[in-house]
Amino acid sequence: MLKNEININFLFKNKYTKLIEFFISNPLNEYYVNEILNRIEISPQVLCNSLKELVDIGVLLSSKKANSIYYRLNNKNNVVETLKKIIKPLTYKDAGVDIDLANSAVNRIKKYVKQTYNSNVLSNVGSFGGLYRINQDNVLVSSTDGVGTKLKLAFLTNKHDTVGQDLVNHCVNDILVMGAKPLFFLDYIGCGKIYPEVIEGIVKGLSIACKENNCALIGGEIAEMPGLYKEKEYDLASFIVGTVKRKKIIDGSKVKRGDMVIGLSSSGLHTNGYSLAIKVLLENAKLGLRDKPKGLGCTPKEELMKVHISYLKPVSEILDKFEVKAMAHITGSGLVGNIPRILPNNLSVELNKKSWKINPIFSLIQKLGNINDDEMYKVFNMGIGFVIIVDKNIAKKILNILMKYSFKSQIIGRVINGDRKIIFND
Repeated sequence: MLKNEININFLFKNKYTKLIEFFISNPLNEYYVNEILNRIEISPQVLCNSLKELVDIGVLLSSKKANSIYYRLNNKNNVVETLKKIIKPLTYKDAGVDIDLANSAVNRIKKYVKQTYNSNVLSNVGSFGGLYRINQDNVLVSSTDGVGTKLKLAFLTNKHDTVGQDLVNHCVNDILVMGAKPLFFLDYIGCGKIYPEVIEGIVKGLSIACKENNCALIGGEIAEMPGLYKEKEYDLASFIVGTVKRKKIIDGSKVKRGDMVIGLSSSGLHTNGYSLAIKVLLENAKLGLRDKPKGLGCTPKEELMKVHISYLKPVSEILDKFEVKAMAHITGSGLVGNIPRILPNNLSVELNKKSWKINPIFSLIQKLGNINDDEMYKVFNMGIGFVIIVDKNIAKKILNILMKYSFKSQIIGRVINGDRKIIFND
């Protein structure tokens, strides 16, 4: 069979499938036989025969180094490009997270939640924080959350202090969206067996972030439940309460056509999308936590354990000096799902993808997982951790103030007429 006459169906013989999927998940790397055997289940004889055949038809390239032959994907072969499209792109659902089912669950419980409301409740189900009026002028803002499957990285690395910081900063950002500053914080740790040094690490992280955000860690719960969790694993959740003057609540009602959207850059994944990231990087591509993938600039361990940024200090400075019309914390569901939550019914937002730099980790996940753009922007923050919507006349002044902070800030879009959707301009 000639290289330019390859039958695609021929390549999907059982003996080739795993091998082709492996190389397409690692399109830029090269491997020798023993490395491949350590990463996929295949007999040595079948592997060697398949490698030779795939080289013969031009799907793979080989090169001799020292005493070993290395193999890599032939990215210049048109058939390889076709194979990349045929092999099913990974989705969040494939990783076990179904956003549509989650939204359906929320819609089903709304009627029961609303039955508990009284005249002091000022927010609706689905807001970033719950608003509860305590007197004529002051409102409490509360939120609850967890770290999600980022905890798997804590288990794998035996590093437990950063997930506590992630949790506090995540919750602080959620209530900040409403204009609130934190008052106090409570945590919940559920585990099968208590390991004091692990609990200490978690609470140390909570304490670090609470002090940084001027928030008191006033209580918590450690629940030991044998048989419910795997050895040395746990779940971590939290509850935060802050306050805001009623006349200072930010609810998006003042947003109008022509307003500017300012994006505050993220440190990476923050605390969302880890199920898909772990599926792509560690399970499918078989990256080690101490590997150094090309283009990432650090190890997967260093990248995936980066702490979720708290935007309290910079945003508070902006709130003290300017009128902010709306804000969004870019968490689960990404830019696509979070910005519409703060828009009036007759408006949408147009975002320019080229206006900010996407972190290398997102490009790596997309490439190794063969994930389309729509799915990436629906799952990950894609480099934007927090969004502020302001009048176009003050946008540049706000950017000048934000320049002194460690993260980048930029105008990433504008408000347009529409029906609460995100429109991307490439």
